[in-house]
Amino acid sequence: MSGSKTVKIAISTLVLGLAFSAMLYSSLSEDTQYYKHVNEVMTQPANWYGKRLQLHGHASDIRRKPDSLDYRFDVAYGGQVVRANYTGIVPDTFKDGSEVVVKGTLGPEGFVVEPNGVMAKCPSKYEAGSPGNPGGASHPAGVKQTSAAN
Repeated sequence: MSGSKTVKIAISTLVLGLAFSAMLYSSLSEDTQYYKHVNEVMTQPANWYGKRLQLHGHASDIRRKPDSLDYRFDVAYGGQVVRANYTGIVPDTFKDGSEVVVKGTLGPEGFVVEPNGVMAKCPSKYEAGSPGNPGGASHPAGVKQTSAAN
């Protein structure tokens, strides 16, 4: 192999490596999020201000403004609570006591959930069934519905 051919291969490899690295960096930096539980974040909330998070906890005190899709609710886990604000359609399983993961950013005013950023699961869907009732109970007992205004 001649010296000029080796140089061309090395330069081509370097250019392709830099292009791939730049593409990987730009795509990962836009959608990188931390996945944390509420108690991990709320022990030192100022460290998390402005960072994109997926926050895991249990929803409570869900309130919706009348005639709007503006929600305010608490997300609690491990004895810590953060107030969240969301505008949009929520899943059917989003109720008091449901386990949720919300996507958004934390600020001094609370957690701002991004559009389509509420994921909730119904605990009854994951309960073991019994003969004749394979899916378990239809909804957990004691879950209260709220619809009060702000």
